[in-house]
Amino acid sequence: MDLKTQELINKGEMLPLMEEFYTIQGEGAHTGTAAYFIRIGGCDVGCHWCDVKESWDANLHPPTDTDIIVANAKKYAETVVITGGEPLMWSLDYITNLLQENGIKTHIETSGAYDFSGKWDWFCLSPKKTKLPLDRAYEEADELKMIIHNKNDFQFAEEQAAKVGKKCKLFLQPEWSKKEKMTPMIIDYVMENPKWRISLQTHKYLNIP
Repeated sequence: MDLKTQELINKGEMLPLMEEFYTIQGEGAHTGTAAYFIRIGGCDVGCHWCDVKESWDANLHPPTDTDIIVANAKKYAETVVITGGEPLMWSLDYITNLLQENGIKTHIETSGAYDFSGKWDWFCLSPKKTKLPLDRAYEEADELKMIIHNKNDFQFAEEQAAKVGKKCKLFLQPEWSKKEKMTPMIIDYVMENPKWRISLQTHKYLNIP
């Protein structure tokens, strides 16, 4: 990669774009709403059940002019969700400022494991045991989305919930490959602990991206 491209990436004026698409939000507090998804490559958090492992290696995804990404989003949506990979590996100040200047709401889905950047209308924090969030992520979180893969994850979810603010909405979501086993357990858990809500990957049930 040449120095000029690297400098633009460092400024957030280019990003390693994996994919971008207009769809229906399938998870969490905004389930069922239309949004334009921008998936940025690069992640070293290493969740073994990740369903987009092809996003991990940023070198596989070409640096793309951020102005072009925003221009594409403007054609479709009033809300953009920036996800990954782990989007906070990159500076997101430039893209979020530009989106908001164009009247587009900015949402993020992140593990919170990297330094905070960007200007957000909605901050979805999904902590992972392998690389815990930084303090700023807990402070910013509007939504805590905990992936439940086994029984031990309920304890981890409670530990993470204790670190977010009172405004933060709490969600438990079954890991897709374990949904038959874990969903009934999540139902019981939420009924016993009603501060939590259930999130399902409804986009997969709907067979959409």
